[in-house]
Amino acid sequence: MQTSLYRLIDNNLVSHSVGKPVDETTINLVLGFGAKSVLQKEGIYKIIQAKFPAAQIALCTTAGEIYQDEVFDNSLIVTAIQFDHTNIRTSSVNIKDYQSSYAAAIGLAKKIAPEDLVYVLIISDGSLVNGSELVKGLTTQIDRKVLITGGLAGDGANFDSTLVGLNKQPEQGEMIAIGFYGSKLKVTHGSQGGWDIFGLEKTVTNSSGNVLVELEEQNALELYKKYLGEQAKNLPSSALLFPLSVTIPGAKKPVVRTILSINEEDKSMTFAGDIPVGSKVRFMKANFDKLTMAASEAAHHTMMDENTKPGFSLLVSCVGRKLILGARTDEEVKAVSKSFDTKTILAGFYSYGEISPFNEGGSCQLHNQTMTITSFYES
Repeated sequence: MQTSLYRLIDNNLVSHSVGKPVDETTINLVLGFGAKSVLQKEGIYKIIQAKFPAAQIALCTTAGEIYQDEVFDNSLIVTAIQFDHTNIRTSSVNIKDYQSSYAAAIGLAKKIAPEDLVYVLIISDGSLVNGSELVKGLTTQIDRKVLITGGLAGDGANFDSTLVGLNKQPEQGEMIAIGFYGSKLKVTHGSQGGWDIFGLEKTVTNSSGNVLVELEEQNALELYKKYLGEQAKNLPSSALLFPLSVTIPGAKKPVVRTILSINEEDKSMTFAGDIPVGSKVRFMKANFDKLTMAASEAAHHTMMDENTKPGFSLLVSCVGRKLILGARTDEEVKAVSKSFDTKTILAGFYSYGEISPFNEGGSCQLHNQTMTITSFYES
């Protein structure tokens, strides 16, 4: 496996010195992560396609672009990967052609052939698609033994609309699945949060999908404002700094849920994933040092052993982490690079949701506020 990194500068894709030499005319797979202001420009896909004429090209908008050990805004980052012994197969659907995110996910997964499948990468619209339903639909069709990771596209801190495209100019509502096939590829994953939990556990008593109304038969928004104190006046933006730890009925471990919006009229809160009635909820707050340490821990979890570093690692972190870390955002990416002894090529994006199993394995989950890393080894 050979991987090379590029950044769009003056409409030219300029390679990073860390990348390996590749034959750009035969590259298998290209992953492009960029700001919406860049990816919505007419002709942007054609620039990439001209550079890598034989590649499957997947593009998505972000809330920040990860380029080795740096984080950029308003840029376009491209990762070109040439696999030596691994085949890939891509498919896409648009949520507008289905009645639900769940149905669209099933349609997407059915396009990925199961024979010899070892891993699936998901890149999805982050504004029109319900991430929880996306994950549920995927897991009905893809064998539990097959690792699924990925993320939801972003739009900075605007939460307006996101764009995704497979072998075409990106557009709203697109969902991409990339299947990887062959016995020579090993893919590992790690996902860590690093948030502090505070307050007593409360039970969800009224909700619908990803809309929360009541906790312990009290209005959830009013209760949330009480816990936020002075930060409540900065809602909804301050909600990214105080996500919820949610244990869904029947689940053994909690997931983190980010608040996307609040509705003052009906006193409800809308989250990036479902919060079913009966879920156990606790409030969370940021800890700068723990966030960076968690990124390092996620990287270590993807290592096969201390002496074998991945050829490429895909980083998907949450927009909420970036807003909290601010000027220190590079620190969590540098922590990942250091964990790999700076020998691994890194690329990725800040997202509206991360897709990965828990570190212990099992079915994939929708996460928020995590650093999720997928590492690739090809023998």
